[in-house]
Amino acid sequence: MKITSIYLALLAALSACSQTNNNPKKIDLPAMNPTSDSVEIATFGAGCFWCVEAVYQNVNGVLKVESGYAGGQIKNPSYKEVCTGRTGHAEVCQITFDPRVVSYNQLLEVFFGTHDPTTLNRQGGDVGTQYRSSIMYHSDAQKASAELAIQAANASGNWSDPVVTEVVPVDTFYRAEDYHMDYFNLHGEQPYCQMVVRPKVEKFKKTFSEYLKK
Repeated sequence: MKITSIYLALLAALSACSQTNNNPKKIDLPAMNPTSDSVEIATFGAGCFWCVEAVYQNVNGVLKVESGYAGGQIKNPSYKEVCTGRTGHAEVCQITFDPRVVSYNQLLEVFFGTHDPTTLNRQGGDVGTQYRSSIMYHSDAQKASAELAIQAANASGNWSDPVVTEVVPVDTFYRAEDYHMDYFNLHGEQPYCQMVVRPKVEKFKKTFSEYLKK
């Protein structure tokens, strides 16, 4: 289960801060031409899906963010099952976006700029395979972009350790329980949100101000 007490939430936040460069250089990815499609989907895992959801909800061009589970063997998993770390699933967010406003490469820039992609099966105090760093691609073009982004991230000098982000084809996405949706906006006063989610959102707003929804 996620950390709920103020004390443990503080430890998790401090742990996360100690592993992530607070002033990262943006990874340098090529521009992408808008596609003819009005809507595309990206699927990312970067630790707790409350954090990922809260960050991408602020990205201009993102139309919808849904938290869920993917990458495992269990059908229709529950949050309780995924939290055991034995289902093979990762906590992920499925992001629906307008590529005429924000490109997939720009979403990847945000992905690498708002979590630590070098810690295996861990983000701060959240530990387990369900918290792994994962890019689940929906097309060959997304796969190529993800692999290029990892090369750029490794070359950026933002981290002393190599990137361990997995790049895998998306399989069945299982939408999480309703109470996980819009979690930070609805429960921002909770200790975990204050100590772990909020700093990630604030970091995004500072580092990627040009991508913010107006």
